[in-house]
Amino acid sequence: MTESGEGGPDVTQDLRVPWEEDPGDLYEHAPCGYLTTLPDGTIVKVNETFLAWSGYERTDLVGRRRFRDLLGAGDRIYHETHYAPLLNMRGSVSEVAFDLIRKDGRRLPILVNSVLGRDSSGLPRAVRTTVFNATERRSYEKELLAARRAAEASEQRVGALQQVVADLAAAPTAAEVGDAVVRAPGAAFGAEGAQVWLLDADRAQLTLLAGADGGAPAGDDIPLASSRPVARVARRGDLHVIGSVAEAEKHFPELAETMRRTGHRTMVLLPLTAGFAGESVGAEVLGVLSFGFGEERELSDSELRVVRLLGHQAGQALDRARLYDDARRREERATFLAETTRALDEVPRLLPRARRLIDRLVPRMAEWAAVRLQVGPAPLLAGEGGPVPDPERLAQRVALVTANNKAELTDDGPDRDLAVLPLAVGGRVLGTLALRMAPGRPPASAEASFLGDLADRVALALENARLYEQERAVARTLQRSLLASDLPGDPRFAVETHYQAAAQDLEVGGDWFDAFLITPDKLAVVVGDVVGRGIDAATTMGQLRSAIRALASAEAGPARLLERLDRFVDRVESARMATVAYAEVDLSSNELTYACAGHLPPLLAEPGSAPAYLLEGRSGALGTLAGRRARIEHRVPLAAGSRLLLYTDGLIERRTRGIDAGFAMLARAYAGRRASPLPGLTAGLAANLVGPEHADDVCLLCLALGTEDRLERSIGADPQLIASLRADLRGWLASHGVDEQTAQAVLLASSEAVANAIEHGYRNDPFGIVDITTVVSAEAVEVRITDRGDWQNPHGDLARGRGLRLMEQAMDEVTFDRTDGTTVTMRRARGQR
Repeated sequence: MTESGEGGPDVTQDLRVPWEEDPGDLYEHAPCGYLTTLPDGTIVKVNETFLAWSGYERTDLVGRRRFRDLLGAGDRIYHETHYAPLLNMRGSVSEVAFDLIRKDGRRLPILVNSVLGRDSSGLPRAVRTTVFNATERRSYEKELLAARRAAEASEQRVGALQQVVADLAAAPTAAEVGDAVVRAPGAAFGAEGAQVWLLDADRAQLTLLAGADGGAPAGDDIPLASSRPVARVARRGDLHVIGSVAEAEKHFPELAETMRRTGHRTMVLLPLTAGFAGESVGAEVLGVLSFGFGEERELSDSELRVVRLLGHQAGQALDRARLYDDARRREERATFLAETTRALDEVPRLLPRARRLIDRLVPRMAEWAAVRLQVGPAPLLAGEGGPVPDPERLAQRVALVTANNKAELTDDGPDRDLAVLPLAVGGRVLGTLALRMAPGRPPASAEASFLGDLADRVALALENARLYEQERAVARTLQRSLLASDLPGDPRFAVETHYQAAAQDLEVGGDWFDAFLITPDKLAVVVGDVVGRGIDAATTMGQLRSAIRALASAEAGPARLLERLDRFVDRVESARMATVAYAEVDLSSNELTYACAGHLPPLLAEPGSAPAYLLEGRSGALGTLAGRRARIEHRVPLAAGSRLLLYTDGLIERRTRGIDAGFAMLARAYAGRRASPLPGLTAGLAANLVGPEHADDVCLLCLALGTEDRLERSIGADPQLIASLRADLRGWLASHGVDEQTAQAVLLASSEAVANAIEHGYRNDPFGIVDITTVVSAEAVEVRITDRGDWQNPHGDLARGRGLRLMEQAMDEVTFDRTDGTTVTMRRARGQR
């Protein structure tokens, strides 16, 4: 050994190899492949290592193949689009991964490093490439990739669980919990056909809460005592994993059939429990989650831990949802009771109130409901919905509840979820409320407290309505007793009146009418309206009516009578501001004198003329003259057959329209009834303009004056109108002095002819019109009945039946004209036959 430097040993002499290295051998048998290619990629030199790896002979490659020809299709594209441009641009490329296609077609993973050599002018001359075998590296990468995928799957399961936990935290109801849970198996495990079953402890059954693609149809309830796997898991509270159809066939035959139908090869049934995590003892089962896989698979321990954790989280969420549902249901019940009470109070009448109750119950709370009240000799009934319980069994339950004053609640059998509740006030049973709980509602037994509160409120509301109707009937009787009932009768005039009380007002109103004879030849008619309502208004109304009768005289006249009433209201303060339309008719001269104290103007219809309002003779309401005591009146001559209408403001005044529109509507309606019989005319006007549910009193008086030379009337094709026509015709015949026997014959024949015209001429036309014209001479009475209907059989019953025989027996002559419709002309001589 020799020293070097400052005396140290020279170790380089000992590092020499004992043989001389051959550079050519180093190139050929290097641990990597070497190859040299021209710039176009043609291989010009390759070592033995590369040939051994590729399986080619040197003569197969040198000068014959390009390097890229040895690569797979995708790698060739990458070589052309990325590798070659990068090499030309940078001069070298390192660790590019390719798949080398060996001569036998197998793939060899390789890593490639290339350097581009250039000549003195900088042009590409050759590419030197080293190739490394990457087989072991590729295996390591696959193992690493498998581990990464397993980690990603675990992370996916954890993420899915975290997501479902977040969804469950935001799910306030059981239905929303079910929707969140049913998505978890697919996201966490790639499962399919997930279903969530909710345990109903009250009914001891499992109900499908979410998911309907796992073999069970929606709405399929499973008794808890059933042998079905879902019920068994709910009873036992443990996890079941069925790994194959064969295993299911052995232990769960029903589940095996479901798996074959749905294509599942593995099934998981998981109890949803509320309690401490990881503890099964004492944990309450609230439901079951089931899901399946399309292939047989074995769940790993980590997957099973995630499954159990999912069941616990879902159970906790269901427990919270149950508490939330209970609170929400209590709030809903309280709101329903309050709203129902208000809704019933809006309807004062008994039967409408009972019907509104049914409308409130069905279908929101009940599938079917009925109220039965004993309010007289016959029960009052209201019901709606279905299916209706068996009538006989229901009647038995109603009788039992009525007798015992105790509710009957049924949760099973043919009357499932049926409740019959007593409606009692002060210990006295007024009737019963029967209902069947709506689908999805708790059973009747679970709603016993709510149903009891409902029955108590309903009973009180219906009792108040019964008392209201009783008091209302008393009030109406009192009110009508204060109205004039002894209206005068005379062949020279006829009076028709109508009073309609406010539909929803219990108090007596102040509208009134009267008609009386001042002298045998002077008639007074009056309509008035006292301010206010109640007993005071009714008393004032009676005082005014009596005062007018006492103050009216042959010499006074309307203006002086109103002046005396002004002095009267100075002593009767409640009569101040009352309005009056007062008229006197001289029956000998047919002259009308009228005056209006703040009241709406009378409406006069004379033969051949349109109705006109009488706008003269007007002054302020009673007691409002402020020292000015003079009242004015106006005189109008009347033709025979004129009709005068007096009325109160309830007939035409509305908040939704102007008073002029009301006047116009009344005039049109009055003109349309000008040819109608007087009986029923005022009631018809009120029905046309007001309707039954009006909020104000309505009072009308119509005076028909003088004897018409010809009675011309028109009635609709309604048999009920014949009675009004008979009454009108009877009065007209009497005013002309027609004897009783002749009058009866004319009335009988006319009624038969009109009835036949309606029955045969207008059997298919309810809007048809029948015209009646009657003329009286000194010798006879002649009647003409005309219709324009289409008689399907011109002779029909009229030619052969009882109607024609009656007319021929009652009248002297009966003829028919069928030129335009049908006209029956009849004549009867006056006096005895």
